[in-house]
Amino acid sequence: MLINSGDNAWLLTSSALVMLMTPGLAFFYGGMVRRKNILSTIMMSFMTLGLIGVLWVLYGYSLCFGKDIGGIIGGLNYIGLNNVGQLPSSVYATTVPHLTFMAFQGMFAIITVALITGAVVERMKFSAILIFSIIWFTIVYCPIAHWIWGGGWLAKLGALDFAGGSVVHINAGVSALALAIVLGPRKGYKDGTNMTPQNIPFIVIGAGLLWFGWFGFNAGSALTSGGLASNAFVATNISAAAAALSWMLLNWFYHRPTVTGIATGAVAGLVAITPAAGYVKPIMGIPIGIGVSVICFYMMRLRNKTRIDESLDVWACHGMGGTWGALATGIFATVTVNSAGANGIIYGNLVLLGKQLLAIIVVWVYSFGMTWIVGKLIDKAIGLRVSETEESIGLDISQHGESA
Repeated sequence: MLINSGDNAWLLTSSALVMLMTPGLAFFYGGMVRRKNILSTIMMSFMTLGLIGVLWVLYGYSLCFGKDIGGIIGGLNYIGLNNVGQLPSSVYATTVPHLTFMAFQGMFAIITVALITGAVVERMKFSAILIFSIIWFTIVYCPIAHWIWGGGWLAKLGALDFAGGSVVHINAGVSALALAIVLGPRKGYKDGTNMTPQNIPFIVIGAGLLWFGWFGFNAGSALTSGGLASNAFVATNISAAAAALSWMLLNWFYHRPTVTGIATGAVAGLVAITPAAGYVKPIMGIPIGIGVSVICFYMMRLRNKTRIDESLDVWACHGMGGTWGALATGIFATVTVNSAGANGIIYGNLVLLGKQLLAIIVVWVYSFGMTWIVGKLIDKAIGLRVSETEESIGLDISQHGESA
């Protein structure tokens, strides 16, 4: 197998773009919390670059993409990057070095863990989030990534997920909801305490970095530098644009067109197009983007009527946005875009939607259930929450001894 230098250059560039999304997420989340917790929030995202970056090369890549064991998990043939070198893999991304594919996939694992932290900001111990991240990555992310991307049972069934609608967004969003429920609400939640975002420019910087990095996230998932990458790139931008505009109009209908709203809408649009980007015509980014804005906007309003303090709406944006994106793939996909995919409902195939629905249900149930169990066990072992005094002071000082 020969290395295609164009494919390799694009996939390495895409890996760097996806890496930048995690600091972008840190800004996005950091701008949404109170001033006394901004560094703690940024740290929760940024630490995943180190923690998951190491675990990925030690064993994570092997569990996700190693030799299939019963459709459930990968073997240990790639542990410690054994058999992962400068020559292409015979299975994955066969025109680039195996190391390039491994690095690209590692960036997805990193940001998936980081996404969950938005649900537990301002009240979770840093030690607890570290332990949770290690366990969750090992027993939740790795199996699901293998099921869908590593040749596992959902891949064999024919469920489609081009760049992470189920593996990344449903997985992280549903897990975020479960962990937030186990953790409980922030002190002062729903009693009039001001919890509005403290740095909206940070939110916009973060959203901009996410939008920029998402081109690597989705177009890089073509694994080549050809036409499919262009299709995914354009579809990604169209969906983000349509969702940002739709969210702005929804905000305006109820009150005013807010900066936080349009930034959130753009991210929701990026989430929704993720599973579909390499399977649908780019113009379908418009209905996908509009649809996700309506769904996520009203899911946030619904969640706000409850006592569930899923602080930065990871579930409403990523969980529900990813769910819609996976369903939309079953509606709008066409083999004229990607012969390795399948036709959706509008091209006469009802079966694909059923497969997508099954994958959604499986990921929802597994992610929520396993996260609930892990959260409960960590809470009993060392406690998930900081003390009331530490929460009042703020986690920047109490957990990290620094102030923004």
